[in-house]
Amino acid sequence: MKEFMGEDFLLSTETAKTLYENFAKPLPIIDYHCHCNPREIAEDIHYDNITRLWLGEDHYKWRAIRSCGVDEMYVTGVASDYEKFRVYATIMPRLIGNPLYHWSHLELKRYFGYNGTLSASTCDEVWELANEKLACDNMSVKEIIRSSKVEALCTTDDPADTLEWHEKIAKSGFETKVLPAFRPDKGMNCERAGYSEYIKRLSASADIEITDLRSLTDAYIKRLGYFDAHGCRTADQGMDEGVCFAKWTNLKQVDDIFKKALSGGSVSFEEAEIFKTYMSVFFAGEYRRRGWIMQVHFGPFRNVSSKNFKALGPDRGYDIIGCRNTINELARLLDLIESTSGLPKTILYNINPADNAALCALTGAFQSNDGSGVPLVYQGSAWWFSDNISGMREQLTTYANLSALGYFPGMLTDSRSFVSYTRHEYFRRIFCDLVGGWVEQGLYPLDWDELGELVSNVCYYNTKNLFFETR
Repeated sequence: MKEFMGEDFLLSTETAKTLYENFAKPLPIIDYHCHCNPREIAEDIHYDNITRLWLGEDHYKWRAIRSCGVDEMYVTGVASDYEKFRVYATIMPRLIGNPLYHWSHLELKRYFGYNGTLSASTCDEVWELANEKLACDNMSVKEIIRSSKVEALCTTDDPADTLEWHEKIAKSGFETKVLPAFRPDKGMNCERAGYSEYIKRLSASADIEITDLRSLTDAYIKRLGYFDAHGCRTADQGMDEGVCFAKWTNLKQVDDIFKKALSGGSVSFEEAEIFKTYMSVFFAGEYRRRGWIMQVHFGPFRNVSSKNFKALGPDRGYDIIGCRNTINELARLLDLIESTSGLPKTILYNINPADNAALCALTGAFQSNDGSGVPLVYQGSAWWFSDNISGMREQLTTYANLSALGYFPGMLTDSRSFVSYTRHEYFRRIFCDLVGGWVEQGLYPLDWDELGELVSNVCYYNTKNLFFETR
């Protein structure tokens, strides 16, 4: 029997072990999509305790705790930090098979030197150890990033944001690149409550009075330039439920829809689809001009519990996998972008694992023939509800079957926590085990030069080249 999360964790063959130890493990990290707060980096904060670090904004953990029948008081409620941590420790043994079990123990191992298992009986031991470590100088946010060998990370930022914290980080001389990523969702969701108030905020940040479609796009162009001047390399659009695709008849139609939304009028589903399609095409053209990477996350059905949404607000663990058929709409949208401005380099993420094969096949239909030697369109890493052992193995296998796995764009944390960099280790171990297994089954030759290059590229160099070398 193998040791629990020992040195060979997730590595089932000798080839896999060698690939991980010699090629994957030594590589630095580029975390090109996360939700970490740049202010916390700029201020180089110390967390008061492990609850603040682990449970403060982690809706993955919140869902798991609720799944064990725990009162909301101990999730997002008024319970003390210690009580919340004790609840999480108590439910931990019930999370067998859940990636949180592995992620939590990897984080305890790598950042706190704890090699035991978390449970009700070890709660106090871990609480005291972790909090003692967090008080040390080498556990500030910047030191955590340094010790994790993070070369660059991209936060998620609204077009109206000042980026003041990114400026402060850059001026501090911090060696890790902390770059903004442009997230235009609020300005695209014209059917939602509060839209006109958001446009006022965007108008103020761009110093342009937004009254119509032309002034809206002018404001966005100005903000895109601002983000570009702050080192932005990527934009990320979240498409809830499904991909919007509905062609507009003329620009007046789009302008009228925007003016209706701006005045607080009710925008229909069909009108919103037209507006979002137009804006997606507009943004894609601007990204291509700037050499940015366009990321698209599609498919979540948000806030399905109206009772809990009313009580707690968004991003509190009440989103699910949407079931609307989206691949056809995505194909039409990419086709429209391709024929209008040309596609920027693009990474697509499906929340529904049932879409793996269809999405991977779709990427093959929009590749460039420009002789660059690299793909134009990629399927991104297994996302959200698929971010687990079986989900990653399935997605990587499908990618290998239908595309070119050697060009896979790498892993990201998609996290709000600064100790989530162990998810890169998790991915690298799974990837090495998958490839090592194929070698030992005689499905790929035992050529260490080829294998080493493959692993190094997928775990680091493809990402580096995509975001920092091809601009």
